[in-house]
Amino acid sequence: MNVQKSTLRTRRVAITGLGLVTPIGGAPDAIWTSLVEGRSAVGQITRFPAAEYPTRIAAEVRDFEPLRFMDRETARQTGRCGQFALAAARAALADAGLDCEHGSRQDIGVVVATAFGGIEMIVASHQRLLAGDGVGLDRSAIWSVLSISVSNVVATHVGLGGPSFGLASACAGGAHAIGEAAEIIRRGDARAMLAGGSEAAITPLILAGFCSMRAVSERNDQPHRACRPFDRERDGFVIGEGAAMLVLEDLRSARARGARVLAEVLGYGASADCHHPTDPDPSGAGAARSMGGALRRAGIDPGAVDYLNAHSTGTRAGDVAETRAIRTAMGRHAARVPVSSTKSVHAHLLGASGALETAICVLAIQHSQIPPTINLDAADPECALDHVAHNPRRAHVAVAMNNSFGFGGHNATVIVAHPDYRA
Repeated sequence: MNVQKSTLRTRRVAITGLGLVTPIGGAPDAIWTSLVEGRSAVGQITRFPAAEYPTRIAAEVRDFEPLRFMDRETARQTGRCGQFALAAARAALADAGLDCEHGSRQDIGVVVATAFGGIEMIVASHQRLLAGDGVGLDRSAIWSVLSISVSNVVATHVGLGGPSFGLASACAGGAHAIGEAAEIIRRGDARAMLAGGSEAAITPLILAGFCSMRAVSERNDQPHRACRPFDRERDGFVIGEGAAMLVLEDLRSARARGARVLAEVLGYGASADCHHPTDPDPSGAGAARSMGGALRRAGIDPGAVDYLNAHSTGTRAGDVAETRAIRTAMGRHAARVPVSSTKSVHAHLLGASGALETAICVLAIQHSQIPPTINLDAADPECALDHVAHNPRRAHVAVAMNNSFGFGGHNATVIVAHPDYRA
């Protein structure tokens, strides 16, 4: 029993692959270029007529061709969310040099987060039902409702026989997926995990819901300038879509097979605000606990963090609450750690955002550069931090922290580090 405890305590988790489907591209190099050049992906909605909505802008994934990644029947049954996830999963495994297509890998699992899953398929099936065509519905009508459907698509079509489940914690889901996958590896239940999130929620129903909450930006005449994290003139977030999947492995196993280690997962923290169905705790106390938990698990002082990728979406209340959380968790270092919100460029991918932004932290470590928050023309005095605004900043990034906070006060923080940080 003592030997088991020692093994669990010392097992380390590496990141060996990135698979991305985003409004700013799919290849990591292309995504990084868009981030550092501040090229916003926000534009007019094209997926459906949006002229009657108060908000008519979003960040869509353009020119996505699902048949490059799956057969026609799979594409039809999984819908856009599943398509994104499967494409990102295959890209991540290829990036990691893992071949799972020619037989089930029982030592590799998968966890995929999503906030709205197959919402477009659910609505379409309901419309058919109301039109009197209920008998003609196929199995995708009920399957798309299940939160496990996206992870099942990945596990089934890629061949992963390890722990597999879906995760739903709103906009914190992608980060929760990475953190929980890392814990599965640490306790020895899998040698590797494919973890991340997928979202395809640019639909009339979801847009109407967010508009009714006055949560989304109405800067329709300036879409590229609509997402304004921490700025005094911010008026809400911008919906995005896409998927981000990361390959996590036992570090010793990854090195034994000669894998390229991109980064190490150092720490993971999670908490709940227990405050309101949608609004964050204004004090930021719950978010601060999430950050503090990640720092403790990483075994590092707040001063060791070289870059903080903030959750900040550009909402009035959320940005202030996160700033207070950062000040609480980081203490005297809060004014020194460089902070940016890359949602200003790629918008808010909801359940996939935490996974994408963790991947961006990995890229920041690789490039020794901090991507900027664009549209941050004048910081809200209540959000005063060391903001990296407009232009990237050259820096040695050995440790990076990602915050992901979701509706209902679901909080997750992931800390990643350079592969040699604890060599």
